[in-house]
Amino acid sequence: MSTVTEASATAGALKRLSDEGVSIWLDDLSRSRIESGNLAELVETKHVVGVTTNPSIFQAAIGSGEGYEEQLADLAVRGVTVDEAVRMMTTADVRAAADVLRPVYDATGGRDGRVSIEVDPRLAHNTAATIAEAKQLFWLVDRPNVMIKIPATKAGLPAITEVTGLGISVNVTLIFSLERYREVMDAYLAGLEKAAAKGLDLSVIHSVASFFVSRVDSEIDKRLTVLGTDEALALKGRAALANARLAYEAYEEVFKGERWTALTGARANKQRPLWASTGVKDPAYKSTLYVDELVAPGTVNTMPEATLDATADHGEITGDTVTGGYAQARADLAAVEGLGISYDEVVGQLEDEGVAKFEVAWQDLLNAVTKSLDSKGVDAE
Repeated sequence: MSTVTEASATAGALKRLSDEGVSIWLDDLSRSRIESGNLAELVETKHVVGVTTNPSIFQAAIGSGEGYEEQLADLAVRGVTVDEAVRMMTTADVRAAADVLRPVYDATGGRDGRVSIEVDPRLAHNTAATIAEAKQLFWLVDRPNVMIKIPATKAGLPAITEVTGLGISVNVTLIFSLERYREVMDAYLAGLEKAAAKGLDLSVIHSVASFFVSRVDSEIDKRLTVLGTDEALALKGRAALANARLAYEAYEEVFKGERWTALTGARANKQRPLWASTGVKDPAYKSTLYVDELVAPGTVNTMPEATLDATADHGEITGDTVTGGYAQARADLAAVEGLGISYDEVVGQLEDEGVAKFEVAWQDLLNAVTKSLDSKGVDAE
């Protein structure tokens, strides 16, 4: 295949995905990716129109040390705390990435060109601290195209409302259950109503709701494998897609309802569903499973680079693969429940584990930065 043809093929699947109304965001960020021009190249050649980060991504990037030595040395000289050092580095990366994505933000009227940064995961169960941290991060990054990530815990819900009500765009993360997703949409609408009551311009407030996909299959497949019957094994790889498709059905319902209609006159923006955790965990599954099978208008798919490359190479984008599958999705989840696997138990466990994993990653990052600061002869405490 010629280079030109290869480039056309690469553009093909990703362009088709974009043309179907799916915004492609990259689920990764590092200083080397920004400074090397790689991020700008992905925007130019692979239809990437946004970036998401999380504590695990920053732990991998900053923990490697690559590109951070000079700033670490400066921070050490200043004698900053390790928490301040981490925030200075992560917000610097998000600010720089936001500048790379700014043309996309301008061209899409703020819909895309977004870069997300998460509140300290240790605050996930503290509403007031989450709100304060979100405000601080928004101020620190100081770019209109930043999105502040708030976890969809019970404590996170009122924080989503309050932060949205301040006019700050929010990426709600760690959503696993349909019930919690409806609560998230409700929290966003309440935030828009608060912003409207203050006379804020709703047209500049955007939000996405990050609905996690592959982890649902990982947990339910594990339980189906233990059961081991033909009926159980036939359901493997179906629960995550079913869950996500029913989330989109809920999105369609909420954003056609009376409450939403009352906000459209103020030029409010829908809170788009974002498919997160879209890299497959089971090597038996096609590497683009959670891309090919979750195509629907007005969604975002945030992909690790391996999934982005796989989609470019062999993604099969055949149009909307979500809205026609609601009945089958309900049947699949009902079949899983019928085998004694509790949906509520699984999604509750996944939320707890999701918060815990990010807390561990954040602590690992703090430990790595503490070691770096100490090695420069400065007490990081």
